[in-house]
Amino acid sequence: MAKPTEGRLVWNHSTHISGLIPVLERLIRQDGIQTVTPGQLGRVKGHCPHLQLRVSVPIRGGFKVIARHGKTVQEVFILTNLDQNLLQEAIAIAMKK
Repeated sequence: MAKPTEGRLVWNHSTHISGLIPVLERLIRQDGIQTVTPGQLGRVKGHCPHLQLRVSVPIRGGFKVIARHGKTVQEVFILTNLDQNLLQEAIAIAMKK
């Protein structure tokens, strides 16, 4: 039986939310995750003291996830064959150190 292949982390931008990349590197090691692409950075009014990843909307082949920390927000696009609940569980596992 073949070992499942690890997902791929795409580096499009030179800047990312603090602490996001280690979480994404743990996420791509999980089964069912094919490609993770951090996207656009933005600023919001609300303050989130700890890094949060929340599944936002389905996209073709996966989901858009919103990462927040402090007053910064970043889109993360995840291509996966997991459903939304399983993806949320995978993210929760990756968030634990």
